[in-house]
Amino acid sequence: MQSYLYTSLVTLIASLACFWMATQVARTHTRTGILAPTMTGHPDLDRAVRGHANTVEWMPIFLPSLWLFAIYWNDKVAALAGAVWIVGRIVYFLGYRADPKKRFPGFFIQAMAAAFLLLGALGRVVYLLVAPPAA
Repeated sequence: MQSYLYTSLVTLIASLACFWMATQVARTHTRTGILAPTMTGHPDLDRAVRGHANTVEWMPIFLPSLWLFAIYWNDKVAALAGAVWIVGRIVYFLGYRADPKKRFPGFFIQAMAAAFLLLGALGRVVYLLVAPPAA
């Protein structure tokens, strides 16, 4: 059986990063005095919520692409690209929290990593579908 230890580790670290962002939203709720379920009302809270929510929105693109790339190409390469994605999401979140105009470098980093994984996995699956069977 194939082992996907590196991709598994990156998946768990991505989950931890998303969890950390959620804790930052909770802390911002407390600091601003705007308690859940209210999600807006202070610029710091608005930016924290959007930074976290945007990460959650990218997870359904990132995770299947990560795993399919690992399965159809290479576990270590998938994990490396996944680690770049995580760094990009953290840079995005921290930039967005500081000033919405500072979110673009992180967005670019994570978008390139996600595109690499998505297009790499898609390309490989299409290739295997149309490639002639080995003799």
